Amino acid sequence: MLRKPPYPERLETRKKIEKQINGLLEMDAIRKIGHTEIVEITTPVLIPWNDGKSMLCGDFRALKKYTKADRYPIPRIPHALDKLEKAKYITKMDCMKGFPRMESNQTP
Repeated sequence: MLRKPPYPERLETRKKIEKQINGLLEMDAIRKIGHTEIVEITTPVLIPWNDGKSMLCGDFRALKKYTKADRYPIPRIPHALDKLEKAKYITKMDCMKGFPRMESNQTP
């Protein structure tokens, strides 16, 4: 059972969290689950930016003990830049606000 109680938040912050969650639902980045499914693995946290905006993040510490380690090392920046040296075009993308989304298996 992965259930974590929500952090206490002010009403204003709670409304901002709900607005961002609704936006992710509209983009199909997340989906609603039935109330009988117990897969609540994170508590939403709103991280403020300097420009007054905020980013919705999740506290995934409870999930860590269920996650397999990824043994593929992240490439070092100088090595990656060397591979781009002869590139004619370089593309930079912000996929879903630049934060990775973890896909999980559906529970029975």
